[in-house]
Amino acid sequence: MPYLNPSDDSRRGGRPRDEAREAEILGVTFALLAEVGYDGVTFEEVARRAGASKATLYRRWKSKREMVTAALKAIPAHRAGPDEIDTGSLRGDLLALCRRLITTMRSTDGQTALLLLQAGLEDPALCEEIERTAGPTGARLPATVIAAAVRRGELPHDIDPFAFEEVAGAVLLLRRMNGLDTDDAYLEALIDAILLPALRAAPPAATRLPAGIFSGHPDHAKETS
Repeated sequence: MPYLNPSDDSRRGGRPRDEAREAEILGVTFALLAEVGYDGVTFEEVARRAGASKATLYRRWKSKREMVTAALKAIPAHRAGPDEIDTGSLRGDLLALCRRLITTMRSTDGQTALLLLQAGLEDPALCEEIERTAGPTGARLPATVIAAAVRRGELPHDIDPFAFEEVAGAVLLLRRMNGLDTDDAYLEALIDAILLPALRAAPPAATRLPAGIFSGHPDHAKETS
């Protein structure tokens, strides 16, 4: 008969989940993510640190991706206002998206923000899960923002979001990690000098531009001999 840790809730049978216990396990998961990165998170190590059995974890989460996503959702970025962005202009929408992304990054320290980016690169589907469960992070250019800009005549039809998703997140993360300012004056310069011209000059999506680094599906370099 396998040993069960006395703190393990697996012996409770059909009783409801202990929310405090679940929060404790997710806290351990998030701390491990910050310490060793997504690739280093395992059910075995989370169970060991949380004083639980792997069976307990597997009953709650079917995969590492699901467990990490739950941990991220448990520590969300604090945003005011609705998820959908519609300021009435593309420039205003881009400014709101950049502010949202900064808020997302401030919800963790700079090291953890980088680790979350690495997690998305190692497991692109995790990016989808973060956006779906934790809410829009601001790293992507939403289809609703693109559609509104097209209707207003600010962008050509069938524009590709590559320019925003490749540049905005990477630049803001790099500046945050180096302690550089990202106030509205900086964001307006970034939008006016780089993001708006790039989006307006970009070829349509039909040309199959590469995926941006924050798109959730970046292209990886092929091994060469």
